[in-house]
Amino acid sequence: MHKVVTLSEFILDRQSDFPYATGELTRLLADIGIAAKIVNQQVNKAGLGDILGAHGSENVQGEQQQKLDVFADEVFMQAFKAGGQVCGIASEEQDEFVAFDSDFCRDGKYVVLFDPLDGSSNIDVNVSIGTIFSIFRRKSAPGKPAEVRDFLQKGTEQVAAGYVLYGSSTMLVYTTGKGVNGFTLEPTIGEFCLSHPDMRIPEMGNIYSVNEGNWEVMSEGVRQYVRVCRERELRGRYIGSLVADFHRNLIKGGIYIYPGITSAPNGKLRLLYECAPLAMIAEQAGGKASDGRRRVLDIAPDELHQRLPYFVGSAAMVDEAMALVREHDKVEI
Repeated sequence: MHKVVTLSEFILDRQSDFPYATGELTRLLADIGIAAKIVNQQVNKAGLGDILGAHGSENVQGEQQQKLDVFADEVFMQAFKAGGQVCGIASEEQDEFVAFDSDFCRDGKYVVLFDPLDGSSNIDVNVSIGTIFSIFRRKSAPGKPAEVRDFLQKGTEQVAAGYVLYGSSTMLVYTTGKGVNGFTLEPTIGEFCLSHPDMRIPEMGNIYSVNEGNWEVMSEGVRQYVRVCRERELRGRYIGSLVADFHRNLIKGGIYIYPGITSAPNGKLRLLYECAPLAMIAEQAGGKASDGRRRVLDIAPDELHQRLPYFVGSAAMVDEAMALVREHDKVEI
C-alpha cells in the first residue's frame, strides 16, 4: 500500500524549492487549502440551505453576484487576513484592492489575487465551479500598506498559482514554478491528498472548448481554427466554467478559447484573476497560453480588472490557433 501524502506534508517537503524559503509561502498555501475546505462544505450542501441564488448586487464587471460568490470571497479574504503572510488582496468580486491595515499584516511579504468562485452562473444547476488564485511577492516596502503596484505585475513574477475545482470530487491544483501537482480532498479525513503528481498536458489533444454560440461575432481567424477542429472531428466540449474546462483539457489534452467578439474585443476573462494564474499552470505542465498575439505571462497589466482574449491548452493546438489568427485577423475585431 502506497503512502498517502497530504497537501500539508507535500508543501513542507517542497519548501526548499522556494527561493529564500522562510516558511511564509508554505503557511499561505496551507491557508488556501483550509479556506477551500470551508467553501467546499457550502458548495456541497448548496441546495439544502439559503445559499443559492442571487445576492442582490453586482460586482465591478456589472455581473450579478451570487450568494456563494460573496461567501467564498469573504472566506478567502479572512483566511489571508488571519494568516499574516499577506499584506493585501485583490478579488474579482471587489472594485479595488484591499490593503490589510493591521501591523500584523503590513509585514506580510505577499499579495494574493483571486477569483473566489469561477463559473458561479452554474451554481444553481449543480455544474462544477472553482476558485482561482495567484500569489506575488509585494513590491512595496514591508511594514507599510499594500500599494496598487504590488498587484499590477506580469504573470512571470508569480511565485505560485493554482485553482480549486468543486466537482464530482474536490481538487486543489497548484504550481510554484516547479511543475504542477494535484490533490484530491479525502472527505473521511478532511485532507487534500496527492492524487495527480507532476501533471503534464498532452502536446496535442482532441478537445476544443469554445462557445460556438458566438460564431457570428468571432474573428475570422478563430472561425478558421474551429473549422479545422471540426474537419478533424475533434470533440467540442464547453462547460462554461473556466476551471472545469481547463482542468479537463489539462488532463486529457485540448484547447480552451474565449476570444474577443465584436461587442467585447477584449473578451471576458480577467488577466490577473483567471488568465495569468492558469497560464502559469499550463506552461508548467508543458502547455501554452496566448491572447492571440502575445504570451499571456509577458503581459504587463494596466488595471486590476483588465480583460483579454484567451487561448490556453496543449502547446501544438495553441500554436496552430495562433498561426491562423495571425494569418486571417489583419486588424483587431
